[in-house]
Amino acid sequence: MGQTDGGMMNPGDAIPAVTVTGADGAPLALGALGGPLVIYFYPKDDTSGCTKEAQDFTALAGDFAAAGVRVIGLSRDTPASHAKFAAKHGLTVELASDPDAAAAEAFGVWGERKLYGRTYMGVERSTFLFGSDGRLAQAWRKVRLPGHADAVLAAARAL
Repeated sequence: MGQTDGGMMNPGDAIPAVTVTGADGAPLALGALGGPLVIYFYPKDDTSGCTKEAQDFTALAGDFAAAGVRVIGLSRDTPASHAKFAAKHGLTVELASDPDAAAAEAFGVWGERKLYGRTYMGVERSTFLFGSDGRLAQAWRKVRLPGHADAVLAAARAL
């Protein structure tokens, strides 16, 4: 079932040892990736905010690569959905699937959300930056998009 305590990530915490599904359908063990690494959680493929966020990270992909930082976007959508999303919007950012929300729970971003008066379980748009030691350097919660990818890149360059 994964973590149920809402595992709030704090600076210095290691990358949670959870496995998600990579774009190629193969298991991707987050804890084994090391760093520097950016993991960003987003609610759903091909919705306006999520598309803008993925486009912003894609636009800076070369800069993140030059800084030696891997960027992975995570949602509950399937690898097939990610492939369609990436093709439709020309995305090059790496997308991975967290179908059972195990990673979202481990990072403390899965929980009750409200939208238009309706309550449901969902992902809080959040970003996590891990240093080369695989430890959390900075976290952004309840992300607002304008300038967000730039702020993450600036923090990654400062590692």
